[in-house]
This record gives sequence, structure tokens and C-alpha cells, in this order.
Amino acid sequence: MNQFVKNVKRIEFAVTFACTGKCKHCSEGDHLGCSEHIDQEAAVKAVRDICENYKIESLMTFGGEPLLYPETTCAIHAVATELGIPTRQLITNGYFSKDPARIASVAELIARAGVNDLLLSVDAFHQETIPLDTVKSFAACLVELGVPVHLSPAWLVSASDDNPYNVKTREILDSFSSLGIPVGSGNVIFPSGNALKYLGEYLDPSMVSPYVDDPLDVQ
Repeated sequence: MNQFVKNVKRIEFAVTFACTGKCKHCSEGDHLGCSEHIDQEAAVKAVRDICENYKIESLMTFGGEPLLYPETTCAIHAVATELGIPTRQLITNGYFSKDPARIASVAELIARAGVNDLLLSVDAFHQETIPLDTVKSFAACLVELGVPVHLSPAWLVSASDDNPYNVKTREILDSFSSLGIPVGSGNVIFPSGNALKYLGEYLDPSMVSPYVDDPLDVQ
């Protein structure tokens, strides 16, 4: 077996880099000119092929905004459910349509596909350009369908810091309390992309991205 992939336990798909947000904390930058997405058939085949050779413990889809292409995203999760991958995560900002019928139908797709850990990105940064009421409508649909959801905010400096962005984030999180959705740990913004451009005064330039792994130990 190839020594560089001998420890594979997790599969991640960046479904698309197209995004409905224009967040000043985004590590990927402005997402300008991003209009493509991964091929559904190829992605499903990749999951099947990998699971034939490895015991996969978790799978994640993210973006950009993966629910701009919900059929592709949910096809990936459906095959992961079929093959018994225990943890099936989806990261979304919850804003892919303003049409209530479309929002409800996508929530149903997610439920049927077997997503069992949906991380909803809500915070001061996302809500500068993404309508909170639309995201709440989507969240309410998920709760009604029994999809496990938790809020996943981006914190500036740390979750305990009282800078104006974090204060606003706490207000936004509190507004979801009536839905009974728990708040996860989220993540602390690191200096890359838009964050370095717009939030540099708050950030330690020596901070290392939490997404950088040992290239010789592919997980």
C-alpha cells in the first residue's frame, strides 16, 4: 500500500468555491470567478472506490457554499450513508435560495441523504451579507426534519474576546435559541485571504492555519 495514504480515515469534498457570502474573514479570499462544481458521478464513484480499500470513519462536504449544488452534495452523503460511514458532515452558511419551497425541498434532500452533523456557519461576518431570516427558515426546516444541526461561528482572536465582531456574533447566536440549536466550538480566524486583508489589526501573523496537516500522513 502507498505509504502516503495508508492512514486514510476521512474523505472531504470541496463541492464548489462559488459562494453566496462575501465574508471579510474568509481564508479563501473573494471567491471571484468561481462558478464550477465537482462532478457528481465522479464524486460518488470516488467514495465507493475509497471505501473498498479503507475503513472510512467520516466524510465532509463544504465549499464555498455546497448547497448551491444540493443534488451533488446530497448524492455524496447518500452513498456515504449507504456504505456505513459513521460521521457525515456538511458545512453550510444556510443561504442558497430565498424561495421557501426550494429551502424546504433542499432540507428534505439533506434529511434523506443521511447527513448527521450539519454545521451552520452563522456569525458577525457571514451576516454582513447573508440574510439571517432566510438562514433561520432553513434551520427551522432542518430541526423539524430531525437533522442534527449545530451553529458553527467564526471567532476573532478567541471565543472569549470582547471585540465588536464577537459581541455581534453572540447576539446572532442568541437569536437561534428558540429553535433549540446547540452552539459548537466553531473556529478561530487565522491570517489568510480576506482575513489578512480586512482584519489584520486583530490577528497574530505567526498563527498557523488549523487546516495544515502533515503532507506525509494523509488522513
